[in-house]
Amino acid sequence: MEILLKLIPWMLLLAFAECSCNSRDQELVSRAFSSVSGFNSSWFISPPPNPKSNLSLHCPHPPITQINLSSKNLSGALSWAFLRNMSSLRTIDLSNNSLRGSIPGWFWSIQTLVHANLSKNRFGGTGFDHGSVFPPSSSIQVLSLSSNRFTNLARFPPFPNLTVLDISYNDLRLLPSGFTNLSKLQHLDISSCKISGNPKPISNLRFLRYLDVSNNEMTGSFPFDFPPLTGLKFLNLSFNSFTGQITPALVQKFGKSAFVHAGNFNTPKTHKSFRLVLALSIASTTIIVVGLAVFACCMYRKKKMATRRSKWTVTISQPIQSLFKMEKSGPLGFEVESGSSSSSSPVVMVEKPLMKLTFKDLIAATSHFGKESLIAEGVYRAVLPGEMHVTIKVIEHGAGAVDRDEAAAMFEDLAGLRHRNLLPISGYCIPGKEKLVLHEFMANGDLHRWLHELPAGAPNVEDWSTDTWEHMDGEGNEPHMFSPEKLEWQTRHRMAMGIARGLAYLHHARSKPVVHGHLVPSNILLGDDLEPRIADFGLSLDRVGESTADDVHSFGVVLIELLTGRAGSRETVGWVRRLVKEGKAAAVLDSRLRLGGGPVSEMVESLRVAYLCTAESPGKRPTMQQVVGLLKDIHDYMEDPF
Repeated sequence: MEILLKLIPWMLLLAFAECSCNSRDQELVSRAFSSVSGFNSSWFISPPPNPKSNLSLHCPHPPITQINLSSKNLSGALSWAFLRNMSSLRTIDLSNNSLRGSIPGWFWSIQTLVHANLSKNRFGGTGFDHGSVFPPSSSIQVLSLSSNRFTNLARFPPFPNLTVLDISYNDLRLLPSGFTNLSKLQHLDISSCKISGNPKPISNLRFLRYLDVSNNEMTGSFPFDFPPLTGLKFLNLSFNSFTGQITPALVQKFGKSAFVHAGNFNTPKTHKSFRLVLALSIASTTIIVVGLAVFACCMYRKKKMATRRSKWTVTISQPIQSLFKMEKSGPLGFEVESGSSSSSSPVVMVEKPLMKLTFKDLIAATSHFGKESLIAEGVYRAVLPGEMHVTIKVIEHGAGAVDRDEAAAMFEDLAGLRHRNLLPISGYCIPGKEKLVLHEFMANGDLHRWLHELPAGAPNVEDWSTDTWEHMDGEGNEPHMFSPEKLEWQTRHRMAMGIARGLAYLHHARSKPVVHGHLVPSNILLGDDLEPRIADFGLSLDRVGESTADDVHSFGVVLIELLTGRAGSRETVGWVRRLVKEGKAAAVLDSRLRLGGGPVSEMVESLRVAYLCTAESPGKRPTMQQVVGLLKDIHDYMEDPF
């Protein structure tokens, strides 16, 4: 009996281990994703036991602790209920897919869950079920719902362990309540959510290190309605309507771009600084009187010198107010010193040749090319004097083989290319080995974001709650929303036509074709009415081996992405070409186009054009002029807005 009593704990432990090793998690995950297109259940099959292992007990069905399906090109709706019974799930990452539907409130109360990344999908609804009871012991630490279709998050559950929260790029309109429950929050991003009202609800977040409320419609007093600024390492208030005071120390700490178009601010003056300002005012008045006398004499000489300048040259700007002496400007490593030749390198403004700007102005406008101004790899957003919104693209050191004069000549040549489907060069600057190119900022983003990163599908839609289409699945469950533009075949065909026309202009408008060299959806910006405008054409300074046939292939890949809604990977292109060849092209069409009710025959015919463009042999690919003709024959509009 004594021996039996000693064996009981070991028997219980063995039974528990056997139970854990034979979990149903693989089956639960497979059933949860059974209606999701692109899912492969083999991703979760356990490997066979290693015969060389010293472990005597192999676990055939271990519990699943992580579901990492980021960027798997998944689409459809999950059956969330099956995930409820998973006993060991700690991490779920479904980011950068096309998953849709609402998320049940109980999901956030899974006791083992600590990390959830659902960003860059099509999830919608309120995000949290008000009827759910959230235990105070919720373990979630990191939560990202960025770039989805949530319209109202209402109130946050009590997440006592949450440290990172990103709900940016949704259509919330109102700031959720319940921030007092997020006592450990260190990172908060609520940018680009069309939020109006006062930020007061977040003022009690004492441990914040990162705060981004940019690109909203918020009002309130700064810094009184905000969390303590002493602990913040990053702050962005830009593009709001705040009021209050900003000190030079705050600008120096967070960067000038943190306060661009942030509202109406005052800079407090001390008594000492007031006396200094008064003295400077008196001195400046005296200087002005003397200067007026000299001014008339200088004007004639200045005008004479101006006529001798090249039309591309601008004068060095007046000293700008800046808060740096010598810094490395962001990750690019520009060495800038007051008075140095590189900092005074002129910015050539193509359409405004009299505009006086230097490289130093660009540094100030981008906060030293800091991360807060970075909108894409090597691309920065800036607001120049005169409310001029631009993007600044940095051509990397690899272009250093081309000297300053050659680069300037190339930029001037490219600036002469004008077409309604091209995004022309607004200006350029060559401060050293780096070459910087300025373009007009396009608020509607690029084609990649429009296709894959909602809610950018309807950039001009004011109210998603009333201007979306709802579609029920076959069982009447989970209504999911699509922006009308994405459903319309006419919209996508016009986009394809615009891109083809712009590329045809580059290839055929001159005696020597201009090769783009890197035509991808992220280089196709969207103007008003979703008009496509090709950017970065001809900026590949080393174009050895590139040809117009390569551009035609790239266009074919973009056309496939437009028609299928899938990323234009090599696997996607091969899959589409195979089904087109087998006469099954309709099977690859984006399901959203089918909901729009457009003519499938025209879509299939357009896929055949993409098939021709992506032919393996460059000699078998059509020219872009021929592509324009083929697309026009498929659907010729009487009034083409492009």
